[in-house]
Amino acid sequence: MTKKKSISASKASLVLFLCQMISALDVPLDSKLLEELSQPPTITQQSPKDYIVDPRENIVIQCEAKGKPPPSFSWTRNGTHFDIDKDAQVTMKPNSGTLVINIMNGGKAEAYEGVYQCTARNERGAAISNNIVIRPSRSPLWTKEKLEPNQVREGDSLVLHCRPPVGLPPPIIFWMDNAFQRLPQSERVSQGLNGDLYFSNVQPEDTREDYICYARFNHTQTIQQKQPISVKVFSMDSLNDTIAANLSDTDVYGARPVTERQPVLLTPTGSTSTKVELRGNVLLLECIAAGLPTPVIRWIKEGGELPANRTFFENFKKTLKIIDVSEADSGNYKCIARNILGSAHHVISVTVKAAPYWITAPRNLVLSPGEDGTLICRANGNPKPSISWLANGVPIAIAPEDPSRKVDGDTIIFSHVQERSSAVYQCNASNEYGYLLANAFVNVLAEPPRILTPANKLYQVIADSPALLDCAYFGSPKPEIEWFKGVKGSILHGSEYIFHDNGTLEIPVAQKDSTGAYTCVARNKLGKIQNEVQLEIKDPTVIIKQPEYKVIQRYGQVSFECIIKHDSTLLPTVIWLKDNDELPDDERFLVGKDNLTIMNVTDKDDGTYTCIVNTTLDSVSASAVLTVVAAPPTPAIIYARPNPPFDLELTGQLERSVELSWIPGDENNSPITNFVIEYEDGLHEPGLWHYQTEVPGTQTTVQLKLSPYVNYSFRVIAVNEIGRSQPSEPSEQYLTKSANPDENPSNVQGIGSEPDNLVITWESLKGFQSNGPGLQYKVSWRQKDVDDEWTSVIVANVSKYIVSGTPTFVPYEIKVQALNDLGYAPEPSEVIGHSGEDLPMVAPGNVQVHVINSTLAKVHWDPVPLKTVRGHLQGYKVYYWKVQSLSRRSRRHVEKKILTFKGNKTFGMLPGLEPYSTYKLNVRVANGKGEGPASPDKVFRTPEGVPSSPSFLKITNPTLDSLTLEWGSPTHPNGVLTSYILKFQPINNTHELGPLVEIRIPANESSLILKNLNYSTRYKFYFNAQTSVGSGNQITEEAVTIMDEGKMVQPLYPRIRNVTTAAAETYANISWEYEGPDHANFYVEYGVAGSKEDWKKEIVNGSRSFFVLKGLTPGTAYKVRVGAEGLSGFRSSEDVFETGPAMASRQVDIATQGWFIGLMCAVALLILILLIVCFIRRNKGGKYPVKEKEDAHADPEIQPMKEDDGTFGEYSDAEDHKPLKKGSRTPSDRTVKKEDSDDSLVDYGEGVNGQFNEDGSFIGQYSGKKEKEPAEGNESSEAPSPVNAMNSFV
Repeated sequence: MTKKKSISASKASLVLFLCQMISALDVPLDSKLLEELSQPPTITQQSPKDYIVDPRENIVIQCEAKGKPPPSFSWTRNGTHFDIDKDAQVTMKPNSGTLVINIMNGGKAEAYEGVYQCTARNERGAAISNNIVIRPSRSPLWTKEKLEPNQVREGDSLVLHCRPPVGLPPPIIFWMDNAFQRLPQSERVSQGLNGDLYFSNVQPEDTREDYICYARFNHTQTIQQKQPISVKVFSMDSLNDTIAANLSDTDVYGARPVTERQPVLLTPTGSTSTKVELRGNVLLLECIAAGLPTPVIRWIKEGGELPANRTFFENFKKTLKIIDVSEADSGNYKCIARNILGSAHHVISVTVKAAPYWITAPRNLVLSPGEDGTLICRANGNPKPSISWLANGVPIAIAPEDPSRKVDGDTIIFSHVQERSSAVYQCNASNEYGYLLANAFVNVLAEPPRILTPANKLYQVIADSPALLDCAYFGSPKPEIEWFKGVKGSILHGSEYIFHDNGTLEIPVAQKDSTGAYTCVARNKLGKIQNEVQLEIKDPTVIIKQPEYKVIQRYGQVSFECIIKHDSTLLPTVIWLKDNDELPDDERFLVGKDNLTIMNVTDKDDGTYTCIVNTTLDSVSASAVLTVVAAPPTPAIIYARPNPPFDLELTGQLERSVELSWIPGDENNSPITNFVIEYEDGLHEPGLWHYQTEVPGTQTTVQLKLSPYVNYSFRVIAVNEIGRSQPSEPSEQYLTKSANPDENPSNVQGIGSEPDNLVITWESLKGFQSNGPGLQYKVSWRQKDVDDEWTSVIVANVSKYIVSGTPTFVPYEIKVQALNDLGYAPEPSEVIGHSGEDLPMVAPGNVQVHVINSTLAKVHWDPVPLKTVRGHLQGYKVYYWKVQSLSRRSRRHVEKKILTFKGNKTFGMLPGLEPYSTYKLNVRVANGKGEGPASPDKVFRTPEGVPSSPSFLKITNPTLDSLTLEWGSPTHPNGVLTSYILKFQPINNTHELGPLVEIRIPANESSLILKNLNYSTRYKFYFNAQTSVGSGNQITEEAVTIMDEGKMVQPLYPRIRNVTTAAAETYANISWEYEGPDHANFYVEYGVAGSKEDWKKEIVNGSRSFFVLKGLTPGTAYKVRVGAEGLSGFRSSEDVFETGPAMASRQVDIATQGWFIGLMCAVALLILILLIVCFIRRNKGGKYPVKEKEDAHADPEIQPMKEDDGTFGEYSDAEDHKPLKKGSRTPSDRTVKKEDSDDSLVDYGEGVNGQFNEDGSFIGQYSGKKEKEPAEGNESSEAPSPVNAMNSFV
């Protein structure tokens, strides 16, 4: 029991010690000071921990450090001292620790593999680098193997193994053919993460002899090629023919036809597997399945959701990719392969471990002798990392003793340090997955005070403005600062001065008597120093005679005065502006010492003229308006604005009020109606005038209410019917006393910007509302409806404070109170805010769809619990899309539409559906952060509707008594067509209609010959389609039987036919065909289909046969017809069209658009044609000179091209499995002409001028590094660059 008490007591004392610890010194960024102060070494630059180098280049191992005095450097290799002086291939850069190992002059990179560590040392300590593991990159040759042809039956699965050589780093794998074209991949055929090529089911088109696996090694810029793999697919038809040829007629034969099979997983095998990944890495999970039809892969996480915004699907959803994984991503991930026959699944148990990562890295300490401090090193990981300390690169357990140092786990405590305590400490946090190493020095300095501000520095300030006198200092221990005025003055203190932590003295309102010398004294136990600065207070610049408003007759002369009063030691400059711009470059403008004169005034001189006076310390301005008028024909009374008041006087000064009086100026023949009083706050907003009040024109005194801590000046403006006078001269200044704030900030709000914070904002008080110096705000908050105390913090004069670590979307009570140096404002009122929102957690349930008619459905859902919304409920979003038209049995790209129902609604209507179609929908809840997960897709079908009109009706082959009718089926059948209805009747010369004949035609017919008609007779036809629901819109046409064979009768009267429409979202193109007299004037009438509103009419310019209707409503059905002016009652038949839905409701993938697919196909076809042309040109002319030289030299490594398999003669891969070899096929000058190798691998690859795509395709021109040895030199185990080998493929 006693032991436990002592442990508790020691912990309590340790906590108390840490709480009382003195903070470390801040060293000013003064270059001269930094050069004089001693400092332990600090590593500034080093090579990465795992350093893979190019074995053909010099190895550079970086180690840079700074310190005072400059540090020296040493290295260890594999834990022992590395004497670089004994190795002629190793040098160290001057004034640096960076090693350069010379490989290009005879060194071998393999000889320098190992673990390196750099030490930087000076008299104050030693810093060490990370352990730098040096490994040369490797690109070994492909192992020799005999590949048998793959003979596989159509529909079976197949795996082509790549098995690339193990390189460092691992190679990038891709599959190509003999023509160096990337093999197409799809849901059926794809490459796995291990590089193998998987076929879910093979098809006859998979038969080929050039499946080639390539391995690209980036560091050595080499590409290895596996032997071509042959695949032959036997189709069932060819297999049956083979069997039949070998059997007699009496034998029963026949191979099993291609059968569909349910999915089976090719990789991974079994039902479960495990995967371990490190925190922060990318998690890749793969499932590839066999089956026919090709299975579709789906991924889920058991007991949870896939992380939003970090989850991606690759390789046709066969690969699940989660970036930046954390421990929360551990769990079971299930992949499900499904086709119409069934499904298969595999569960991958994922465990996320973590290499060490910093929570608190140790930071450098600068202490004074006798002070206390701590170094804290906190890291986390999975498993929990162990913490170890080193001092100057030596484990602290065996380091020299330091009585001021005490190690307590992840903390080193320093007590009463001395100068000998200076050292560099290393913290190492490690677990089985890695380590972290951090250097932090403890620099104990004993320095007497120094004042960095120049001596006798002169400060000049305008009276009644703030004055800031600097006293930048440094010392160890930290000096105390005192200010004195004059040589024998007493120490400064009181509310009229503000003392800043950096030594600066602030005089908020400097007066004339503030002028003089000020002395800054800095002292610590090692000494004392002082510095004197001078302060001069200057009189403000004032315009005592301002320019006045002028009305001048045209061609007259006018002058504006600008007389100033300024401090005698300041040199003012006067600038004149016209309408806030420079004066015109005109000799009529004469600028004098204190005036501006304009000669021979014209109308363009009318405007505002401003006099600006600048000194080095202040600036003032005044303006006046010039009005140019024509000379009056007869003298008249001039009415003008009044002259400004003058002789302003302040009397009866109290803390919150003062009396202002003035003398009015001349009325200028128009009585003064009122006076406007304005004020200036010279303390907070000098030069800015604000409205105070106004009084009747008969009053010349007013009692003004004042606010505390404002330096008031007043001016008066007289107003009559003509306008306002110029402002009067300012009154004398009156500074009111400070007081507590009278009011609190307004518009206080609490809205979270992240799920775990609360952002409190408010509108700050204006300067005069502060009522005193030191304006601050007390921000208080507590969670609503929870028995909790208020949490408060006092902040500077800002308008925002962020509370972190809050629960997601909970209400808070908030209040913000103003305070200054004299006290607090009244208690503020409370407002309610909310912490930040997060995405909703659950999807709406029990989604039901009720189909009302063929174009309208009603969807119902259960609302989600409000606590799962995790934010302000914005409403519910219904995503719905058409899956298939049941009448046409054809799929098209999915075009999702979104309808938003605001508030907590539980149902909504889905308009504009297409009849006789299958739809899917899901529902999501939305808040201010975004949308929650989607409900399971709900499938519903719309019933049949009436069809659209037939797509066309043509009448051909007229004879004496017959006509042939041809038609197209409706564009939108909206159901199963049951029949067509044809009605027709004759028309005589007086436009009278004869009896109507009706014929019902089967739905599968597309033409009809009408017989037994009258010769030389016009007939009008009405034609429409029918479903079980009813008849659709009809299309009309007219035709005439002929008088005798071979002649057609011209129309007896004008007609308009074949009215067609092409509709977009807000417009439609209308076109038609016209037969009749020339120069007809057409018009288009339209309206909403089914509406009883009058037709709208648009006139067509000229005799065009088309017109564009604009301003239409998206997603609306319209009716349209065309007529001709002057022909009463003469119109076309009606046509109905529907505008497209609004784009805001569409979410269309461009990759599924027909036009985009067509464009891509056209581009691919063009490229294919160009490649064929290049191939023909390349082979034109027979044998190349390069080939002749090869034949002459008879290189044993070069084999001729085989005529039967089309492979290139330069490849010897089928025999000796050698990589693409540099120098294997080049002309004698070792160059390849561009025109001779347009299609060779020289145009691909990733040398200096090219890159290699991640999908394995070549881009650019491969130009690897030049080799030092001839092509015929000794071969090494490292595959050389394939530049020249690629150049030889001509």
